[in-house]
Amino acid sequence: MAVGGGGVKHGGMIRASSQALSFDSAAASYAAHRPSYPSALLDVVEELAGFSLVGARVADVGAGTGLGTRVLVERGARVVGVEPGGGMAAQFRVGLPGVPLVLGDGNALPLASSSLDVVTYAQSWHWTDPRRSLPEALRVLRTGGALALWWNDSDGGVPWVAGQDARLRRLFGGADATYDPEARFRRLPDELPFLRRQVRWSRGVSLDAHLANLATYSDFLVLGEEGTDRFLAEEREILADVFPDGTVREEYVVSLAVAVR
Repeated sequence: MAVGGGGVKHGGMIRASSQALSFDSAAASYAAHRPSYPSALLDVVEELAGFSLVGARVADVGAGTGLGTRVLVERGARVVGVEPGGGMAAQFRVGLPGVPLVLGDGNALPLASSSLDVVTYAQSWHWTDPRRSLPEALRVLRTGGALALWWNDSDGGVPWVAGQDARLRRLFGGADATYDPEARFRRLPDELPFLRRQVRWSRGVSLDAHLANLATYSDFLVLGEEGTDRFLAEEREILADVFPDGTVREEYVVSLAVAVR
């Protein structure tokens, strides 16, 4: 059970379940506390796709509050967000008022065929039904266009992260497991020859901000306030010993897969 920027094996958008829909209730906190993505990630997307993102027509599917959309826009892409959740979409419009957004999901994209250079799923592919979402992504891509899937997870090879991961597994009833940095890649669709890469990065945040980020994970949103508050209070005491200056060094690994149509 990898602890990540997308939560405890969670992070996105589409499956009609209490976990996926729970993000709407925490959209503002999600926007404020979730980690973004390093610019080095888009360097690798361009390398694997074989073309620049500057001026590229991109759909960011499962855009949420626009964390992935923002870095794509900053790179120079022409982006449209696709998001099914009303709360997340409203927060997207607050943060990125000049970026087009359509309500929809990856299983039935409200986009024209062969109209895009790139389709991205930042923390969201695993909420789709690949039997539907893969043909849809290929439908809207031009020949030579790229499908890019990525997940931002906390780096379980770091000791303090591994300890937190184990505590989360105990809380949510997950099986004991060793850290598997290739886990995301094992769930890729077999139909396409994906190129794979991992990008490591880190950020320093206050202990309060780290705990607020944890609270946006889908498992906690479903767990409820009482159980979440109890866990976070215990976690605060543990991490205060690990980071006595009050700054948590969050270590991440982004697992990226790119396939060219």
